[in-house]
This record gives sequence, structure tokens and C-alpha cells, in this order.
Amino acid sequence: MSEELDGFVIGYVPAGVGAEVSDFASEWEDVRFRTRVWERQVEEGYRVDMRVHVLRAGRLTTLEELRDFLAAYHERDADDWRLDGFDTGGVPGLAGDGEAFSLVGPGVAVDVLADPERVPEAELRAVAAAIRPA
Repeated sequence: MSEELDGFVIGYVPAGVGAEVSDFASEWEDVRFRTRVWERQVEEGYRVDMRVHVLRAGRLTTLEELRDFLAAYHERDADDWRLDGFDTGGVPGLAGDGEAFSLVGPGVAVDVLADPERVPEAELRAVAAAIRPA
């Protein structure tokens, strides 16, 4: 598997996330996703510890539009979604509730989701900050 994910390099993966790594491609509401998943085997099967999505769509032009899209995708109420701002090397992002995302350019976003029991929020933000163009 390539270190690159749709034009980006994930520069940091926290210790303790699963060693089973898979890449996927999908689309929802005309937004293209390229996804890398880290999971581990548990008694019941497998559990996802962390996912990184690269999203591409012309309609993703502001951080607010990205937030609204992700709220719809996750079936969350955007107005009730508690998010705090953070900075990933000069690129503003939002984080909270096991997710950190930023709009890295018009039509291109990065979204990191992690199980909060495996990846604390500080580590989640560190993953997001370490994702750079290849």
C-alpha cells in the first residue's frame, strides 16, 4: 500500500491504533472520498480505530460548507455539533467529538475520525496537522 492517499501523505499515526490498514474509494452526494482505515481485531470481529478521508468536490469552497456537508453525511445537526477551531500549518480547521477536518483548498478537504477511547483529541489534532500534500 502506498504511503500516499489521493495526493496527501499522512505524516503521523498514533501508537495503539490497529495494524490492519485498508484503502477505499467512495462517493456520496457528488463528493468523492478516498479513505484509509486503521482497524484491529477484537473478539466480535474488527473495530475501526481511525479513518482519514480526502474529500474532493467543487461545492466544498468554505470551512462552513465542509462542516455542513459532514454534518449531513454523519446525520448530525450542524447547529448542535460542538466544534473548536484549530490550525494545521496555516489552514484553519474544526475539531470535536472524535473528528478533525480542514479545507486545504477549494474543493479539497481532509477529515480525520478516530475512536476517542483509542485516540485522545490531542492525538487526533496531531494526525490532522501532520497530513500534507505529497
